[in-house]
Amino acid sequence: MFYILRIVIQVIVFVFVLSSCTSKKKTICYSKFYEENWHHSDFEKDKILGLSLQKLYNENKITKNSNSIIVAVLDTQIDLNHEDLIGQIWANKNEIPNNNLDDDKNGYIDDVNGWNFVGKPNGSYFSYGNFEYTRVVKKWDTYFKNRKSVSKDSSDIFEEYKTAKVKLDKSILYYIGWKSSLDFRIKHYKLVEDTITHFFPKKDYTISKLDSLYKKYKINDKTFKQRRDDGDFDLGALISYKKIDLELGDKSIENLIGSSNQLDSIINKNLNINFVDRDMIKDNPNKLEKGYGNNKLNLYKNLNYHSTIVSGAIAGNRNNNIGVKGFHDNIKIMPLSTSISGDEHDKDIAMAIYYAVDNGAKIINMSFGKEFSLEKKWVFDAYRYAEKHNVLIVHISGNDKFYIDLNPYYPNDNDYINRKEVVGNFINVGSISKRTDSTMVSKFSNYGKENVDIFAPGEEIYVAKPNNEYGYDSGTSLAGPMVSGTAALIWLYYPKLTVQQVKEIILESGVTIDKMVVKPGTKDEMVHFSELCKTGKVLNTYNAMQLAKKVSQQKQ
Repeated sequence: MFYILRIVIQVIVFVFVLSSCTSKKKTICYSKFYEENWHHSDFEKDKILGLSLQKLYNENKITKNSNSIIVAVLDTQIDLNHEDLIGQIWANKNEIPNNNLDDDKNGYIDDVNGWNFVGKPNGSYFSYGNFEYTRVVKKWDTYFKNRKSVSKDSSDIFEEYKTAKVKLDKSILYYIGWKSSLDFRIKHYKLVEDTITHFFPKKDYTISKLDSLYKKYKINDKTFKQRRDDGDFDLGALISYKKIDLELGDKSIENLIGSSNQLDSIINKNLNINFVDRDMIKDNPNKLEKGYGNNKLNLYKNLNYHSTIVSGAIAGNRNNNIGVKGFHDNIKIMPLSTSISGDEHDKDIAMAIYYAVDNGAKIINMSFGKEFSLEKKWVFDAYRYAEKHNVLIVHISGNDKFYIDLNPYYPNDNDYINRKEVVGNFINVGSISKRTDSTMVSKFSNYGKENVDIFAPGEEIYVAKPNNEYGYDSGTSLAGPMVSGTAALIWLYYPKLTVQQVKEIILESGVTIDKMVVKPGTKDEMVHFSELCKTGKVLNTYNAMQLAKKVSQQKQ
């Protein structure tokens, strides 16, 4: 009863949200809005640890603003034509489209909406690149392979090489084994299907029914043993294969073949030290330089998913009554493609940061990461350049359930050798869910008292997907954009604040969580939330805007 009454009262405030609904469906539409935008909710009103973003709009604290602000999104390719991103993409007004000239003299030809740092010079694309640990082994294998000891100066590199080599060897074995199992399923797919159809003509089998059938006709039952040209098959084994198929998501033969092809690419490209993805870009991998890559940002549809969901979370159109709602319609996304199926190159990360800063971005969102980094100095120098130009960098903690104080997740702002932060313009973000009990921290999120700054909503977020589609997704990749969107809002209304002030405002204004929670990666191990990040807080956009106003007034 209280819930319905609250809805009726707030319907008046939400006229702009409900304008597309008929009068009979207003309550349903309102409820749907909060279901899809739980991360914008307010704890006091909704009992959900959202950002209280909608509270800002409800109280008319977000007034008309003629300013615009650019958020650079370092990510995959993007669906530039998505209905919820139309008008939200940065446009380089100093560049004349498609004239094959560098009109603004910034070192990039026809960069009308951004740049693809992993594009081929002929304007095309490629899909797979090495993992960073593959590159580490590739670089140092010959040097360290037969050495039992190394000099003190090389010890850190040697330890990284050994760790990378162990991971590479394990990964190769894992993916080869997975592919062999998958290929076996493909080879005997028809036999399994024919056998199960014999028992279930209507195909109404379940895991439970197959389990019962397996117990009846278990392996080595000679009565039902079948002889084929390709070998002997026990009926129990065939039933077991189908049961496994169901547990893995009963895929068609076409999907199984597609998965096998993907695994083949992982084995022969991601994990192959003889595969040099950089050869396709035709740049000098040992030198920071402008102009390599191309301006094609949405050429390959299979690689534009991730950047689309990230960008929509930051700047999805708030006023078109469809899809997702970003933080403000005056936020413009600058797409910078650095990611393929594999790990990002440190060179591309650094050059994309330089590009973002030089072309007017105030926030750089990096919703990606890797366990190794070959050229940390390049990235650190780019951070310092961004800090010098008053630009904030937002990065995600990662989805591996790692304790990243001990297991580094790059790119980060921590010099692990000297155990200190290298810049003051970097925020690292973990993920929470809409649950408020001890399971509130997303089970996939990385954490670290030294190297994660704050947590933000990142689980079951309603997102804009390519081809004008929508749905839910989860990951720290969506927690990072919550911080980026909040920073963009702060600077839209308080543009004179420094990057250090904006960072401090975001971290200081978060909601302190004083409770025990389940540690990610464990079933029920309890730790105090403050052990999972530096601040012990969850992002709150409303509080951040209130504090930004106060700090801005004090500064004046």
